[in-house]
Amino acid sequence: QVLLVESGGGLVQAGGSLRLSCAVSTSISSITAMSWYRQAPGNQREWVARITSGGSTNYADSVKGRFTISTDNTKNTVYLQMNSLRPEETAVYYCHALQRSIGYWGQGTQVTVSS
Repeated sequence: QVLLVESGGGLVQAGGSLRLSCAVSTSISSITAMSWYRQAPGNQREWVARITSGGSTNYADSVKGRFTISTDNTKNTVYLQMNSLRPEETAVYYCHALQRSIGYWGQGTQVTVSS
């Protein structure tokens, strides 16, 4: 069982930045991949970014160059640095962990980008 707790969401103006955090209940080194997803009202949940246990990162085209996913293994925490935020990126952001082919979700953190 892997527990995930997101934090760092809030209200920000368009063009602003936020850093989301995801605290992981187990050693990140035991996790195959950590990802961030987001879900806007009325929309399906969409993948945003992923980092593997080997440190490889991937991003959705819509966030490339603006978002950065990273980990602090000493704190078992995953981060999502979000810059140049857009109003259409208003959503609940979720952390996801893949361990031994089992996926775990956090409860989500709300990000609201005002125009």
